[in-house]
Amino acid sequence: MATAPSVPYVIGCGLAMGAADVVPGVSGGSMAFILGIYGRLLEAIAGFDLELLALLRRGAWRQAASRVQLGFLVPLLVGIGASVLLLVRPITWLYEHHPVLLFAYFFGLIVGSIVLIARHAHWGASGLVAMALGVIGALLLVTRVPVTMPHDPFTIFWSGGVAIMAMILPGISGSFLLLVLGQYQHVMEAVKGLDLATLVPFALGCISGLLLFVRLLRWLLHRWHGQTVALLVGFMVGSLWKIWPFRTVLETTINAKGKLVVLRDALAAPASPSALAAALLLMGIGVALVVGLEALQARVGVEEMGG
Repeated sequence: MATAPSVPYVIGCGLAMGAADVVPGVSGGSMAFILGIYGRLLEAIAGFDLELLALLRRGAWRQAASRVQLGFLVPLLVGIGASVLLLVRPITWLYEHHPVLLFAYFFGLIVGSIVLIARHAHWGASGLVAMALGVIGALLLVTRVPVTMPHDPFTIFWSGGVAIMAMILPGISGSFLLLVLGQYQHVMEAVKGLDLATLVPFALGCISGLLLFVRLLRWLLHRWHGQTVALLVGFMVGSLWKIWPFRTVLETTINAKGKLVVLRDALAAPASPSALAAALLLMGIGVALVVGLEALQARVGVEEMGG
């Protein structure tokens, strides 16, 4: 029987999720899947409801903490927050200057996780249909052209709500949706400069979107677990289009801060045999890490799907 993961393990999961969420095209939800805490995460978030408020009004602090699995959620959030603050600069630097190497590594992570997670899916006719819908949905999202949006508090608020729904879905990147909505650079600059005028409405939007969406996803996993996992696997497969490291830029623009933004790109062949070899090596490292994480799950007794 699976046991609760240790605090250091949960902090490590948070660090991995935060690092993934910084990169457009990579999902923190995928990291939660890979690390075996996805089901527990959904259960913890779903605990924020009216019953929790009733427990808090009665002063039942211990029961309230248990309802939201505070011993799990706090170290996870500590890990995510620390990762974003510590890694936002180096990861965004890699994203700007060495995207091929960065995305090759994440491509391997996602391929490895697809293989492992697919074992929990239902592969009858309904599962195959669910996976096809996931692939189509992901491709429709990741091939969208970024738009120009204002950066007022209300727009930042609902953008945060949309992004967090993607972040909790394996394979769909909340950072990429921020890019589509024209908010990615603005939010990343706010994180670097701790700009509360942007971060507060963004955080409130994230909280609102998360509390609403997690209940739907949790219900689907309980009601149609195998088919929902197949749908999520489809999302991850479709997202590989965006994470393929070799791309050719079709259209760009300059944003308000004078930075180059890619509007449209397409898949491309490797620039050279050495570039392909380096990418394949990093992909292999990503796959190997997933296999290693699965072995770690077995040692610490963490469930892969929590379902």
